[in-house]
Amino acid sequence: MKRSVLTAAALCAALAAGTAPAQAAVIPAQAAPARVAAIPHFPAPKVFGTTFQSDPGHDFTKRISPRKDGILRGWITHVSGGQAEYEPIKWVRDKYSEGHFEGPPEGDATAYSSPVAGNVVYLSALGCSSRMANLTVDRRGLGAKRCSRATLLKRAAKMQRPALITVYRGRIVKVQEIYTP
Repeated sequence: MKRSVLTAAALCAALAAGTAPAQAAVIPAQAAPARVAAIPHFPAPKVFGTTFQSDPGHDFTKRISPRKDGILRGWITHVSGGQAEYEPIKWVRDKYSEGHFEGPPEGDATAYSSPVAGNVVYLSALGCSSRMANLTVDRRGLGAKRCSRATLLKRAAKMQRPALITVYRGRIVKVQEIYTP
C-alpha cells in the first residue's frame, strides 16, 4: 500500500515536471509540489441559465461564508486583501436585446466569501491587457486566455464580470469569464 502511494506521488511529480512516466520512479515523493493535488471534476451549470443556483444546506442568516465545493455561475462583487465576495447570477432575456445577467435583488443575503487561491486559474474572455480589447473565448462563449491572479483581483475590484467560479475546499481555484457583448 505504501509503495503504491509513493509511486502515485512520483507519477504526479513526473507529470508536473514534464518528464516521462517511465522516469517517475527516480523522482522522490517529496519532490511533488503542493499544488499537484488536482481539482476534481464538477458538473458545470448552464452558462446562460435563467435561475439562480441553489446551495442546499448553506445558512445565509449567519456570517458570510464560502460556498460548497463546485462551480457557481456568478460574479465577484467585492475584493479585499485576497478575499473575494461573490454572488450567483442568472440570465434575463430582454424584449429588445438578447438579454443580460443580473444578481439577486437588493437586500437579498445570497452572497458568499472565499479566499482566492494563490494558484487560481483565471481564464479571461477579453485578454490579459488593461485595454481588454482582444476577444479570447471558446465556442461556448467562455474565456480561454489564462491571466495572472493579480489581473483577476484588479479587474474584480473595478467591475463585475459574469463568470463560472469554481470553489474547492473553501477557496476560489478557478474563474472562467462568460463573454457578453
